[in-house]
Amino acid sequence: MTGELQSLLHGALLQLAVVGGPMLGCLLVIGLVVGILQAATQINDPAVGFVPRLAATLLVIWMLGRWMMEKLAHSFAAAISSLAGG
Repeated sequence: MTGELQSLLHGALLQLAVVGGPMLGCLLVIGLVVGILQAATQINDPAVGFVPRLAATLLVIWMLGRWMMEKLAHSFAAAISSLAGG
């Protein structure tokens, strides 16, 4: 039983990395670009950093939201099936 739960936890963390990876990668790139622009222009307004990250997050959710939900739903169904013994 312990091995089964450990395998289930490992799969859940891997699924989290796969689903969250594109969004985190996009936010990392946008944050880096905004940081470089803020350093170059010496504009340190918090809204200048927040608005592009918000827009990028919404764009990634709009573009990949269906895929993310399908992956999470499939993973959740497989986890429930595994816990039920099926």
